Amino acid sequence: MKTLSFFLLAFFVLFLNTISAVATGIAPTHRPERDRQSNPGESTPGVDSPATRKQQFNLENGVAIQGYDPVAYFTQNKALKGSASNTVAYKNVTYRFATTANLKAFQQNPDKYEPQYGGWCAYAMGAAGEKVEIDPETFKITGGKLFLFYHTFINNTLTKWNKDEPNLLKKADESWVKFTRS
Repeated sequence: MKTLSFFLLAFFVLFLNTISAVATGIAPTHRPERDRQSNPGESTPGVDSPATRKQQFNLENGVAIQGYDPVAYFTQNKALKGSASNTVAYKNVTYRFATTANLKAFQQNPDKYEPQYGGWCAYAMGAAGEKVEIDPETFKITGGKLFLFYHTFINNTLTKWNKDEPNLLKKADESWVKFTRS
């Protein structure tokens, strides 16, 4: 009986969070400990500092994009899970790749392939200035840059981004600077 009660309570909390996400248009941040500010006086932009990158990027066990291959978004126009055997660390952020060729392409030009806003949801960064989790399979490449988005079966922030991209892009850029500089 206790297990069933716990399950129902957990389901109810998840349901309320989902309703909140739908009402606001974005999802709640799942890892608020990431909201620490960087140290003042860092190089421009603030994300050049490996310490800031480790604090501010959307990482799971130190790995970016939930282990998805950043190069595959550009070369195959789809999200592909990377392999632990094809891994590289770039300025304190670890990336995984589906192929050795993708790993090598990243090493030649990592700034080209890194996701915008540290891999957080671009829509949430622009609409609310918040770091919100992403669905690695919901993405857009614009101007040669990778943007990732939160997506559940009832809330796809990519469609909301597309409705007001120029405005949201400007706001997201401004918001990301606040996380990487203090």
